[in-house]
Amino acid sequence: MSNTASPTTTFANHLAQLQPKVPSGFTVVVQPPFVVIGDESPEMVQLRAVNIVKWAVDKLKQDYFTLDPQEIIDIWLFRDQTSYTNYAQRLFNDTPTTPYGYYSYPDHALIMNAATGGGTLVHEIMHPFMRANFPECPPWFNEGLASLYEQSVERNGHIYGLTNWRLRGLQQAIKEGEIVSFQKLIAFNDDEFYNRNDNSRYNDNYAQARYLCYYLQEKGWLIKFYREFSAHAKIDPTGYNTLKKVLGENDMELFKKKWESFVLNLTFP
Repeated sequence: MSNTASPTTTFANHLAQLQPKVPSGFTVVVQPPFVVIGDESPEMVQLRAVNIVKWAVDKLKQDYFTLDPQEIIDIWLFRDQTSYTNYAQRLFNDTPTTPYGYYSYPDHALIMNAATGGGTLVHEIMHPFMRANFPECPPWFNEGLASLYEQSVERNGHIYGLTNWRLRGLQQAIKEGEIVSFQKLIAFNDDEFYNRNDNSRYNDNYAQARYLCYYLQEKGWLIKFYREFSAHAKIDPTGYNTLKKVLGENDMELFKKKWESFVLNLTFP
């Protein structure tokens, strides 16, 4: 007889532990591999669980991921800014630093302001799947791919990233010559990617990584890149050589100029 608990038992145990923490008036929806908890109407919480969480999970697994996260992650969807900040403090003893939402590692919880839309939620859903399927993934691709789907739709049955609010600052930085080389961006470790401490006025590595992923998507190469990169990460840990191969580019400075021209011609909204 196996000692491994069934998924049903695992979720039942998790819900039993979660229930004392759930405030009165909240709705709890099991949407594997997540549990969605919200203080909007039960119908709206169910709708968000299906139309955002299930949709994103199904589409991301269709194109990228085979493994679910090992841990069950709670998605707390608070109805507005006041609810979000109040319950982040009350339930997690935390003060949000973003108006949208964030992941709390100690609590295995996504804490979200539902009033700001579903983009940040889709972004954050990407990360636990990346950890489960490609734990060696460097920050540029982890955040680039997650950021790509902050603004997304379904196209031809697949998830598809659109241009978004990150474009304007990136275009301005390109015009002012503030963009680092792709070799440098791709080589950044976590500290360098998330806390760039150089003298550049432009410091959003997310936007550059996002629109590199967007370029790959538009050329039809993004899924191929993910699969080749994740398969060969031991010999190409940053993905730089795989990127050059998928792009068909040897001169990455020349490619950077081509990519900058591509980005400058994009529009949002």
